[in-house]
Amino acid sequence: MRIEEEVRAAQTRSASSSMRAASDDRKEVYAMIVVQVKEGENIERAIKKFKRKFDKTGVIKELRRRQQFDKPSEVKRIQKQHAIYVQQLHAHDDM
Repeated sequence: MRIEEEVRAAQTRSASSSMRAASDDRKEVYAMIVVQVKEGENIERAIKKFKRKFDKTGVIKELRRRQQFDKPSEVKRIQKQHAIYVQQLHAHDDM
């Protein structure tokens, strides 16, 4: 009985540590977007710079992607289709 209890305790410790490690992997660091506005610079230009920087972060794209669950098989199928499409584009450009 004593050995079985030790085995169960070891399994629960390893499971909790792996869960902790998995949760640590999900942490992402976000930085604030800073736009330097020069004196006399048009505010519309500064807004345009901000929008460009914001688009490069991919936040909106990530939010839209997370709105629904995609099965792993669907993701693979879409990636495969995209790879075929890109190869065809490159083959067409080489001609």
